[in-house]
Amino acid sequence: MSPIEIEPGRLFVGGQWREAADGARTEVVDPSRGAVVTTVAEAGAADVDAAVRAARETFDDGAWSGLSGRERGRILHRVAELIRENADELAQLESLDVGKPISLCHAVDVTNAANDYEHFAALAHSLDGSVRNTPMNALAYTKREPLGVVAAITPFNFPLILAGSKIGPALAAGNTVVHKPADETPLSALYMAGLFQRAGVPDGVVNVVTGAGPVAGEALLRHRGVDKVAFTGSTAIGRHVAATAGEALKPVTMELGGNAANIVFEDADLEKAVGAIIKAFVFNTGQFCMGGPRLLVARSVHSTLLGILADAVPGVPVGDPRDPGTVVGPMAGEKHLKKVEEYVDLARKEGGRIVCGGERLDLDGGFYYKPTVIADLSNDSRVVQEEIFGPVLTVQPFDTEDEAVALANSTPYGLASGVQTTNLARAHRVADRLQAGIVWVNDWAMLDPAVPFGGVKDSGYGREYGPEALDAYTRVKSVVVSLD
Repeated sequence: MSPIEIEPGRLFVGGQWREAADGARTEVVDPSRGAVVTTVAEAGAADVDAAVRAARETFDDGAWSGLSGRERGRILHRVAELIRENADELAQLESLDVGKPISLCHAVDVTNAANDYEHFAALAHSLDGSVRNTPMNALAYTKREPLGVVAAITPFNFPLILAGSKIGPALAAGNTVVHKPADETPLSALYMAGLFQRAGVPDGVVNVVTGAGPVAGEALLRHRGVDKVAFTGSTAIGRHVAATAGEALKPVTMELGGNAANIVFEDADLEKAVGAIIKAFVFNTGQFCMGGPRLLVARSVHSTLLGILADAVPGVPVGDPRDPGTVVGPMAGEKHLKKVEEYVDLARKEGGRIVCGGERLDLDGGFYYKPTVIADLSNDSRVVQEEIFGPVLTVQPFDTEDEAVALANSTPYGLASGVQTTNLARAHRVADRLQAGIVWVNDWAMLDPAVPFGGVKDSGYGREYGPEALDAYTRVKSVVVSLD
C-alpha cells in the first residue's frame, strides 16, 4: 500500500473497505499548512454496529481466539516486520496528519509501533495459568481467556503508537478489535488496517471506523456488543467514558491527561538537565500527556537555569515537519493552537513573566507556536495547575526536598514525573514519594514496550505496555477437578 491507495479513506469492516452507510465524509487537514489534504468516511451508528458485529462474529467463530498463542505471535511478528518495511510511508502519513517532524516520526513513532507488536507477539506465547495447591482432593488450576470485542479509542497526538499499545495486547490475548482513531488524525489507522490484512490477521479481527467522537465514538462506547474499552484522551472525556462503560459493567483502561513536574535539584548536572528539560516540554510540540510542562528548580540554581533556558530554547529548530532538521512542528490543529494562546495570555494576567516565546510563529499558514518559558507564577495559577498541552514551560523555585515533592504532587494529575540529581539516594527517595505512574531520573520520555505506564489520580487507571498490559485484555478462569 501507499498513501495514495488510502486516499478514498473508506471504513475497514470485516476485512472489506466500505463507505459510510450515509455516504458522509470528513476532511483531514495538514497542520503545517492549514490545508485540506484528503477526506475520509465519517462513520455513524450503523457503521459502528456493522464493525462490532463483524468483530463479534469473528471472535465467536474462533478464527483468531482459537489460534494458539504461538500462532498469533507469529502473525504479530509479521505485523512488526511490515511496519518496518513500510516505515517511510507510515512516517510520511504520521507527519502529514499530525504535523510531527519527519525525523521524529521515523525515530519514535514508527520504531516504537514496530516494537509494540514485536513485544506483544512474544508475550502471546506466555499466556499461561497456574496450578494451585489446596487442601481439597482436587486438581485446581487457572487459565487466561480473552475478553471478546475490544473498543480501542485513540487520540490525535500519537496515533500509531497509542493504537499499537492497545491493539497489540488485545490481539496477543486473542480478542478482536474495533478501532476508532481521533477524527483529526485517522490516516495511519487506515494504513495499518491494510498491513494487518497483509500480515495474515483474519478478516473481522481488526476493524477501523473513522469519524467524530460524539457520534462514532459514543456509538462504540455504548454498543452492547463491546466487552472492553481501552481509551486515551482528556480527563474530562475519560470521566464520561468510565461512567458510560460502567452502566454496562464493561471493564475500562484509560490513560488521561497529565501535567508532570520535572524537579531539578542543586546537585544536578545542569548540562544534562537542560537537555531533559527541553525535551520534556517541546517533544511532539508539547502534545504529550507524559510531557514535563512544570519545572521545579532548587532556588540556588533557579536564576542560572532560567538564563540558560532563555538562551537555549529560542534556538530549538521550529518549522516545516518535512525538513529533517526540524525539532518542533506545528500544533495538530487550530483549536489546539488557540488553547495554547489562551493559556499564555492568562499567564500574563496572572503575573507571569514570559522569558522567551509567547507568540505564534507565522509560517506557511500552519498552526505554529514558539516554545515558551514562563516564570514568576504562583502554584495556584491555572496555568500551573491545568494541562496546557502545548510547548509551554512554567518554572518555579523551591527550597527543600519536601517542598519540591509537595509542589510536584499538588496538581490533580499523576501520569509522569522527573528527577534531575546526581545523588542516587535522593533519586530513589524522591521517586518513591512522587504520585505518578512513571518517574524518569536524569532524562525524560525513556519509553519501551517492556516498561508499563499509566496514571494515578485524574490521569486514569490501568497500565499499557509490559506484561501488565495483558491483564487488562484477559480474564482468569479457575477450573477445579475432583479427584475423589
